[in-house]
Amino acid sequence: MIQYFHWYTPADGSLWKKVKDEARHLAETGVNAVWLPPAYKGADGANSHGYDVYDKYDLGEFDQKASVRTRFGTRQEYIEAINAIHDAGMQVYVDIVANHLIGADETEKIKVRKVDPENRNEFISEPMEIEAFTKFTFPGRNGQHSDFVWDHQCFSGIDYDNATKETAIFSILNEYGEGWEEVVDTEKGNFDYLMGADVEFRNPAVREEFRRWGEWYYNTVHFDGFRLDAVKHITPDFFNTWLDQMRGYAQKELFAVGEYWAPGQPDLLLRYIEATNGKMSLFDASLHHNLHEASKAGKDYDLTTIFNDTLVAVKPLLAVTVVDNHDTQPLQALEAPVEPWFKPLAYALILLRKDGYPCIFYPDIYGTKYTDKDQEIYLPGVENIDKLISARDRFAYGQQRDYFDHVNCIGWTREGDGEHPGCAVILSNGEDGAKHMEIGRQYAGKKFVDYYGKHDAEIVIEEEGWATFLCRAGSVSVWVLGE
Repeated sequence: MIQYFHWYTPADGSLWKKVKDEARHLAETGVNAVWLPPAYKGADGANSHGYDVYDKYDLGEFDQKASVRTRFGTRQEYIEAINAIHDAGMQVYVDIVANHLIGADETEKIKVRKVDPENRNEFISEPMEIEAFTKFTFPGRNGQHSDFVWDHQCFSGIDYDNATKETAIFSILNEYGEGWEEVVDTEKGNFDYLMGADVEFRNPAVREEFRRWGEWYYNTVHFDGFRLDAVKHITPDFFNTWLDQMRGYAQKELFAVGEYWAPGQPDLLLRYIEATNGKMSLFDASLHHNLHEASKAGKDYDLTTIFNDTLVAVKPLLAVTVVDNHDTQPLQALEAPVEPWFKPLAYALILLRKDGYPCIFYPDIYGTKYTDKDQEIYLPGVENIDKLISARDRFAYGQQRDYFDHVNCIGWTREGDGEHPGCAVILSNGEDGAKHMEIGRQYAGKKFVDYYGKHDAEIVIEEEGWATFLCRAGSVSVWVLGE
């Protein structure tokens, strides 16, 4: 799949038109699915990235938050983009932000208790009244698509008292349970609360509205799956029910991948997978962390450990592998970008192996420039990344043999299957590399060339199906049958 946006995607309403124009090319390159950003109106209107979700029913249709269109375009342009993706033979994954709403239309006087921000289970005040932004009436939409009104009974927490102008974390006293909802992570005692008006999933009316909205959304754009935002802050019980409802309604196995960012803690990801009964995949935050560290350390990184403590190593069928995303790119909250020199190696590691569902990041295909925090950032596209994507599509099939036997040079072979020839992949974070690897007797006497174009040798496979494959220093080569 491709993540078809980044945090600094221009706020000029052009993204839906761009993906419509690019859909055919992406499919021809070997992309199978397109993850689009949150398409609904955010609190910041046309500048919103969609994660400050205000109205999930407004896909760029209503004059709300000082804009009709969203950052990415209008509802009609969104539908046309999805149609183009489908026409090109690819799937569409929509970004679901279920955790919170932001930008309420009215305040309410409500009862709350303040909590310790570092231990959310500890109350540090008696019950008190505050004026909170918890009433969402969506006057610009005026009841179209849904007449549901969100009020303080729909939320479990809030972070601002409009009467005193105090910013804190307040647990809302409502009829649906004492304190926070149950989540997997014990960080900060209980990490149910993240931001804004935190949705109260113990309220059956809220769950019913999510069901109605999900069905409406599916009827509107006929998506094929979901990227689920901030799942570590949401009770797994909600997704267990909602995903079953949505798959039942669509009458197909809608794909789902959750964002549970916990680098180096695969045990937490496994606990979440267990809590959701394997109903969703998760992004492999630990593998991303390893790729980042490897790119920073250069030849001092032991490449034989690149898959240590990763989700893809223990749950390959539920791991979505990434090199970078909109949170890890420079100047963002979880900034930990993979250095440009290592990105071809990183993409080979996620694209050309049998395990994991690889996700390509938009700037790594298109490149981008942006300015934030008085810094100018330039992210070049990954050189010939289309070759690596195409190599997965054409050659990454059949039995895999691993040769992770040198700290600076690792490799593997894919033998191919009845319909596809195989390949041999070798990469080095140090000097020029060479590795004797088996690819299969059926290639005996055949010439192999570097599909990625970094090495000009021709390698002839030995009678027993072995050969010594090569790569340049700090580079990767993908050896395939010569024409």
